[in-house]
Amino acid sequence: MARTESGPIRVTIYDQEYPMGGQLDPEYKRKLAQYVDEKMRSIAKRTQTVESLRLAVLAALNIADEYHQLKARHEELEKDAARRVDECSEILDDLLKQAV
Repeated sequence: MARTESGPIRVTIYDQEYPMGGQLDPEYKRKLAQYVDEKMRSIAKRTQTVESLRLAVLAALNIADEYHQLKARHEELEKDAARRVDECSEILDDLLKQAV
């Protein structure tokens, strides 16, 4: 997620143009817009819904679910890494005590 000093760009999401400002890299902004567009189009195909507001809400819920699943997985991995670091630290402490 590169941050740069760039001005707003125009992105297209579900056939609607939006100005997208902020300090994110323009290419990253385009990727975000493309991701949302793909989510909306995928949901539209599965649900036969054409109302863009409903599709946007369903896409937001889908993306929120993905985020929370990834966040939970990340937290699990962090806990596992911390546990392993603690185990290694204990082993190292024991080895150092034996060496003294």
